[in-house]
Amino acid sequence: MIVNDRITAYIQSLDAGNGPLLDSIEEEALADCVPIIRRETSAFLKTLIALKRPQSILEVGTAVGYSALLMSRVMPENCRITTIEKYEKRIPIAKRNFERAGKEPCITLLEGDAEEILGTLSGPYDFIFMDAAKGQYMHWLPQILRLLPSGGVLLSDNVLQDGDIVESRYAVERRNRTIHTRMRDYLYELTHMKEFETSVIPIGDGVALSVKR
Repeated sequence: MIVNDRITAYIQSLDAGNGPLLDSIEEEALADCVPIIRRETSAFLKTLIALKRPQSILEVGTAVGYSALLMSRVMPENCRITTIEKYEKRIPIAKRNFERAGKEPCITLLEGDAEEILGTLSGPYDFIFMDAAKGQYMHWLPQILRLLPSGGVLLSDNVLQDGDIVESRYAVERRNRTIHTRMRDYLYELTHMKEFETSVIPIGDGVALSVKR
C-alpha cells in the first residue's frame, strides 16, 4: 500500500456506494480479478468530474465499463464519454453494463489499440482519464496533449505501482522493470512539461492530476 492501511480502510469505510447496479458491477469485476479503479480513487474521480463539469470525456482503458459509468453519474447531462478498449473478452461485458445502466446514448466504446485510435480522434476532450497499459502512457502522451484544450484535465491512474515506483529498478520483479522505468519517465515528463501543471497524489494506486496550461 502507498499510504497507511488503516487510513485507506477508514477512507473506504466512508464510501456511500454508487447504487445497486454499479456496486454489483464492482463486485463482479473483483470476483473475476478484473482490475478496476479503487474506491478511494473512484471518489476522487467523481469529485473531479463534478468540479470540472466537462462537455466531453475520453477514457483510455474501458475494462468492464465501471469507471465510465462512475463518471456518467456525475457529469453534466449533455456530456458524452468516448472510451477505448483493446481486450476482446472485456468489450462485450462493458457493452452489456452500459446497456444495463441505460447509458448507451452517452457512452461510445471504441474497440482496438489505443495508440491507433488516439491518432484518429479530433477532440477536443475537456477531461481525459488514462487507465490502461501502464507501460504505454508515455507513448500516448503526445496524442493526449493534442486532444486536450487549454484548461483540460488529464487524470492518470496507477502511477505509483503500489509504492514500487520509489524502489530501485533492480528491487522490483524482473517482469515489472520495463513498466517501472517507463512510469518513472512518464511522471518526470508530466511534472516537467511546460504545457502541464501536475500534482502526483498518493491515493489508491497513485494518480497524477494534470491541467493543461
